[in-house]
Amino acid sequence: MTFTIVGHCPETGMFGLAISSSSPAVAARCAFARAGVGAVSTQNVTDPRLGPRALELMERGASPREALAILERTGEHMAWRQVLAVGRNGESAIYSGTNVLGHWSEANDMNVAAAGNLLADTGVPDAMVAAFGKSTAHLGGRLVGALAAGLAAGGEAGPVHSAGLLLVNKESWPLAELRIDWTTGCPIDALVEAWKVYEPQMDAYVTRALDPRSAPSYGVPGNE
Repeated sequence: MTFTIVGHCPETGMFGLAISSSSPAVAARCAFARAGVGAVSTQNVTDPRLGPRALELMERGASPREALAILERTGEHMAWRQVLAVGRNGESAIYSGTNVLGHWSEANDMNVAAAGNLLADTGVPDAMVAAFGKSTAHLGGRLVGALAAGLAAGGEAGPVHSAGLLLVNKESWPLAELRIDWTTGCPIDALVEAWKVYEPQMDAYVTRALDPRSAPSYGVPGNE
């Protein structure tokens, strides 16, 4: 019911992921990232506990591959799970259980991993990884662009209704957390539009948090 890409920018150290599904509010259950550590998506028959657990293992020194191997051994009902991870050294890994739904596939390279289930075409993850690799945009733009490329390659077997983008950089809170939790239109188109609006303002929100004295104008009526 889901296709996802997780990515790392080695120049900035940022991590993030972009995700879409026919289910509502997919990013609320499936998207996890921690500054300086990595990004993880847990999907298919989702167990949201796996995301924080994988990040904890990676923060303690496990590679993404090692972290997912530990989850496979210790997690519950892992045959139904699909988990993607990328870590601080750019290593990526994917676990897909034997009971992943429908047509599913996965693809990964340095700094990126993509996977999906109930896909219209098993080439979707390859298309996402290829689009990510060709882009020179900000990590957020690379991720949402790759998600759009996955949709163009077939996406899910049925219509998608939710999508999300999660980015972390240096702070303990997300640099960006954009979510389209439900729409009967195209959530990926809406996510791309939201990113276009948010990207130019993104750094200003960090400045406002760290030092309001040097923050730019809020640009709203009543603020001078």
